Amino acid sequence: MSAGGGLPSVFLPGLLCTPRLYSAQLAAAWAFGPVLVANHTRDDTVAAIARRVLATAPQRFALIGLSMGGYISLEIMRQAPERVAKLALLDTSARADTPEQSALRRDLVAKARTTSMSEVADLTMPNLLAPQHLGDESLRQAIRTMAEEVGAEAFARQQNAIMTRPDSRPSLGAIRCPTLVLVGEQDALTPPDRAQEIAAGIAGSRLVTVPRCGHVSTLERPDEVSRALVELLNS
Repeated sequence: MSAGGGLPSVFLPGLLCTPRLYSAQLAAAWAFGPVLVANHTRDDTVAAIARRVLATAPQRFALIGLSMGGYISLEIMRQAPERVAKLALLDTSARADTPEQSALRRDLVAKARTTSMSEVADLTMPNLLAPQHLGDESLRQAIRTMAEEVGAEAFARQQNAIMTRPDSRPSLGAIRCPTLVLVGEQDALTPPDRAQEIAAGIAGSRLVTVPRCGHVSTLERPDEVSRALVELLNS
């Protein structure tokens, strides 16, 4: 239970990520109400993942999603916008996958079936972390641990969901709740122009760019992300 019993928060992790992704932010959100981290490993489309999240989520809640979690969040906004009181889209994109991105995803899924998930995580690390964080072994180990916790089969389902996700840009204008759009300044996977595109499409949204930060902003710059999230939850 929460300290105040207020607005619940539902967190959606990114690809190959677990609740560890939000360790600092869960503590910050707990002050505002009950906290739930949704499981996004059991279905292979964003529509099905969103339906499962909605089936177990509180009736009305704040929704926070990073990367793949953002893709699912945008689907939830299509399926049940009336249930989302506040929205945070972190290091994500409203666009569909490109053929080139999907090809890379299929290659990683194939590797996951023949090698360890830690090795798969290591392959993705240059795109996940800002250059100055690539040598941070604690960050690297956290990413490896989450990958091992998700496993190869769930990874394949997640990648299929990402590859088949719709283009969410046409539905951005329908989002009416208070919205935070946050991105790491050095995010290589979903760079700042993707965040700017989302913020431009959602009237009244707040855009935050975190300096010296890559794709996994919640781990790389936890205090900055937590502050932005608290500001949203306080609004």
